Amino acid sequence: MSFSRKIKIAPSILSADFASFGAECEAIEAQGADWVHVDVMDGHFVPNITFGPSTCAAIRPHIKTVMDVHLMIAPVDPFIEAFAEAGADIITAHVEAGPHIHRTLQAIRGAGCKVGVALNPGTDVDSVDYLLDMVDLICVMTVNPGFGGQKFIHSQIGKVERLRAMIGDRPIHIEIDGGITPQTAPLMARAGADVLVAGSAVFKGGSVSNPGVYGENIRAIRDAAG
Repeated sequence: MSFSRKIKIAPSILSADFASFGAECEAIEAQGADWVHVDVMDGHFVPNITFGPSTCAAIRPHIKTVMDVHLMIAPVDPFIEAFAEAGADIITAHVEAGPHIHRTLQAIRGAGCKVGVALNPGTDVDSVDYLLDMVDLICVMTVNPGFGGQKFIHSQIGKVERLRAMIGDRPIHIEIDGGITPQTAPLMARAGADVLVAGSAVFKGGSVSNPGVYGENIRAIRDAAG
């Protein structure tokens, strides 16, 4: 994974056909996805339950690009090794998910993965000020985590602008998760984001048997973001 601020589209498989995950991952990559985003939810930290390490291990052989694993779980630390062994390229933990985020990020690095930290909409960017030199990615939630298809929270644009200024020339990706569409993508790109997670906006209208729609949706977001 070489660093670049070029816009990357990371479809969230939360919006894919759960019965065809492997084929869905292959389809979105073939249609231009840069990363594959895996939203892991525990029904505790967020009000939904999705996937575990075994799902990640099952889809890993079908992913040629980057498996971007977003852990919306608490506690995080006991599961880091399992997701690393399942093939995660990036593991992102929430700053709100435990009392010792610095130690959590150290553990992710120690497991051999790229390190991400995520911020909920109500969390200030100052919470990552002392973490900037140990992360590869900062994920800004532009919806409250837990469910796909939610409405974009516009107050987060200013947060991304502040975050981009804080990062300076550090090789840190700014990822946006929630409500990304061709309408909101340019707002976040202008603010400084370079990784756009999109679920329903990518998968709507398409299927494994009709994957061209995925490509049209991905290109629409990419073109809008500039």
